[in-house]
Amino acid sequence: MKALVTAATAALMLTGTAMAQTTTVVTVPGEVRTYITEQEVPSVVYDGDIIVGTELPSSVEIHTIPSNDAYGYTVVNKKRVIVDPHTHRVIEVIN
Repeated sequence: MKALVTAATAALMLTGTAMAQTTTVVTVPGEVRTYITEQEVPSVVYDGDIIVGTELPSSVEIHTIPSNDAYGYTVVNKKRVIVDPHTHRVIEVIN
């Protein structure tokens, strides 16, 4: 029984390590952050946590950045978020 618990623990540890390796850190240019913080857009209500990796529903309007089409933004639950405009995944939450 002890060997089974040890094997299960090892398997869980390896799984956690593999998951951590798949996390991608995106460095958003400073001018993108500056542009987003200067824009006035209404906040939408989203029932859930807004964290990096969250995929926002298509009903949430993503605003474009004229000088950089690699990033989009919106305001959700009064938090400004940078998103991938193609996938609607949150890249960064700006507090």
